Amino acid sequence: MAELGHIIETGGTFMIINIFFLMVAIAVIIDRVIAVFFQLNLNGHRFMAQVEKLVHSDNIDKAVKLCNAAPKAALARVLRAGLTRANRGVLEIGNAIEEETLAVTPTVMKRVPALWSLANIAVLVGLLGTVTGLIKAFKAIGFAAPEQKQALLTNGISEAMNNTAFGLFIAVTCITAHLVIGSQAKKIVEDIELHSLKLENMLSRRAGTEVPEGSR
Repeated sequence: MAELGHIIETGGTFMIINIFFLMVAIAVIIDRVIAVFFQLNLNGHRFMAQVEKLVHSDNIDKAVKLCNAAPKAALARVLRAGLTRANRGVLEIGNAIEEETLAVTPTVMKRVPALWSLANIAVLVGLLGTVTGLIKAFKAIGFAAPEQKQALLTNGISEAMNNTAFGLFIAVTCITAHLVIGSQAKKIVEDIELHSLKLENMLSRRAGTEVPEGSR
């Protein structure tokens, strides 16, 4: 901890700025991990298999209750929108599913692109810290008293390297999180698109009417 405190102290203003961006990044990562891996996520294939059984047995009410059991899950919300309109015609079923899909998708992808932006900002702030550290080092060589040159040069180079390393550390963390969280969010969206279309087709067959081509 003492070593970390010394690095922060010698890092200068831009190190402190990057600490702020690191805290923001950590908050975003924690929020999105909780959302896309727990709150919005469920096993799409298993859930859809249960819904299919209930629809085939004409037990729509139970299918709706199954979706209500996972009120925050993105797929459950979309399927519920279609199931609650199962007896209102193919067009209304399709519109309800599409409307809920458009409402849910931004929630799934929320703040994920921000991680990439934070990575870029951290690198640039670290670069600014590197430049200011090198400027201090060069000033030490040109203008400082001989007995102070060594200490000032060391401090300037230390500030530059610490800012570079810290900025890159934040960037790597954000990019890695963006890859993992983005992949999971994309999987949720793909599950919604696949299984909502399956449900729409099932409900249209149940009503004795096929979905018109190109209606979705």
